[in-house]
Amino acid sequence: MIQQLQDIQTAAGATFDSYIPISFGNDIEALEAAQNGVAICDRSHWGLIKVTGGDRLRFLHNQSTNDFERLKSGEGCDTVFVTSTARTIDLATAYVTDDAVLLINSPNRYKYLLEWLDRYIFFADKVELTDIAEKTAIFSLIGAKSNDLLEKLGLDAIIGQPMGNHQLIDDVRVAVGSGLATPGYTLIVPAENAANVWKMVVKAGAVPMGNLVWEQLRIKQGRPVPDQELTDDYNPLEAGLLQTISFDKGCYIGQETIARLNTYKGVKQNLWGIKLNAIAEVGSVIMVGEEKVGKLTSIVESDRGFFGLGYIRTKAGGAGLVVQIGETTGEVIEVPFLSRAQ
Repeated sequence: MIQQLQDIQTAAGATFDSYIPISFGNDIEALEAAQNGVAICDRSHWGLIKVTGGDRLRFLHNQSTNDFERLKSGEGCDTVFVTSTARTIDLATAYVTDDAVLLINSPNRYKYLLEWLDRYIFFADKVELTDIAEKTAIFSLIGAKSNDLLEKLGLDAIIGQPMGNHQLIDDVRVAVGSGLATPGYTLIVPAENAANVWKMVVKAGAVPMGNLVWEQLRIKQGRPVPDQELTDDYNPLEAGLLQTISFDKGCYIGQETIARLNTYKGVKQNLWGIKLNAIAEVGSVIMVGEEKVGKLTSIVESDRGFFGLGYIRTKAGGAGLVVQIGETTGEVIEVPFLSRAQ
């Protein structure tokens, strides 16, 4: 059970915030493994919603930005749930199986998203939503040597397949993609087998990684999260999530606004990485000279200095722009997770 997993993690040096492993006391080693070897990160505190019923693909197709009706069993995609005015609710990852769709979504949004989706199920819809987060564990394998680890574990049949593809091997669902821009895989495991799978992966060479390092990586790579980069103030085009949007799928919630912004080049601000000289406060105004051009949404200190994410007005510029945030100077940089409209 999950308690057994936490006992193993505690014995390995983990400290927790509630039940989330924050650090294993090895942050430098874990970061190195995520970049050049393979790390394992416990994401079991993320949401996992199971969508079933004969209309499940049509339903999700109509509720989010990506094209679900093209997906077959064994395939998956990232998608964004948005309001009717195309403001962002959450960035989720979907895996289509023979009889369901599994949605991994952000820890601080999954209860809300479950309730929000439920409001759009009408009497004739053959759709059921089930919260299965407490019945499963989610692990991310992150790093350049993830393929080598899968080969050791006999899970190599998935290697080389497209992003989002997945296979059920015994009772473990192995999916291509780490949840970050770094190569890797996502494992969805029944709770009763979580401890055994964790031990097996670590024994095969993966370095345990806490949420502090995940947060450092996600900021440096540009993955946006709810309440910081994904809010009522921003749409998916501004958030750099072009890769999650289908412009050919037809009508869905928020589609008209997104299509208009894309067609008429109406994106007025973009999410960027920012390399900073010192710490700055999240929410601070980003300045160029005397002009306010944006807002800082996230910041983290790493072994290579301070990195942030922030929205900057399109007209102000992009990569290479020198900005002032409070008393701190920064340079706008590209980050690998994001793709943007040109």
